[in-house]
Amino acid sequence: MTDRPVALSLVVPAYNEALRLPGTLERTRPLLDAAGEPYEVIVVDDGSTDGTAEAARRYTAAWPELEVVRLPVNAGKGAAVREGMLRARGAHRAFSDADLSTPLEELAGLRARLGGDCQVVIASRGLPDADIQVRQPKRRELMGRTYNLLLRLLVLPDIHDSQCGLKVFTATAALTCFSPLRTMRFGFDAEVLVRARRQGWTIAEVPVRWRHVEASRVSAGSDAARMLYDLVRLRFARHATDEVVAVPQTTMASEP
Repeated sequence: MTDRPVALSLVVPAYNEALRLPGTLERTRPLLDAAGEPYEVIVVDDGSTDGTAEAARRYTAAWPELEVVRLPVNAGKGAAVREGMLRARGAHRAFSDADLSTPLEELAGLRARLGGDCQVVIASRGLPDADIQVRQPKRRELMGRTYNLLLRLLVLPDIHDSQCGLKVFTATAALTCFSPLRTMRFGFDAEVLVRARRQGWTIAEVPVRWRHVEASRVSAGSDAARMLYDLVRLRFARHATDEVVAVPQTTMASEP
């Protein structure tokens, strides 16, 4: 990594993605190189046991914009994204799921919406113009719809899809929303968006192309229950999102 200014930081959280991650990186680099702007990609291995970090590090020698970080234990997707966001140097800071269920080609459209009061832009499957090319299994789709209905009822009445795995933030919003993050597993998106809204910022929701990819890391049992608990906590424990930390002092990773 160099010290030159970075226009875009892309964080990719990964847990046991040794087989899928190489293909993701090979699809990602041409898109970012073609944009003609300084960028960085930060893969955060969330304590994987299958050699995910090693699979990603094979690309670093020939790809100076790529950094691989490994958390010492599996701490959750929220923890991995937080680690990447606080390490990032970009004026725009995005994160994307390793499965690329939302194609990275959609990122430019999201970034175009940033500016002024709009500090956060999220991809959405829940808007009428979204292009759902491969649907989820019915049980998982129902779980997602129920979660987003509760999200609107409890904390964010105008957000249709908080869980789509592509979001972009200004540097200020990334630091403000992720530095004090408490929700370290799959419900972290809601806490981040609630923090942004309580800053008075606009959150733009953009319909995207999306296709279901097998091998989801979300458990329909324990993870779903925890996400619902986190929503209730956000609604009734307002102090949980009152802190604002402008500049992080430390990060979690033990390995660069």
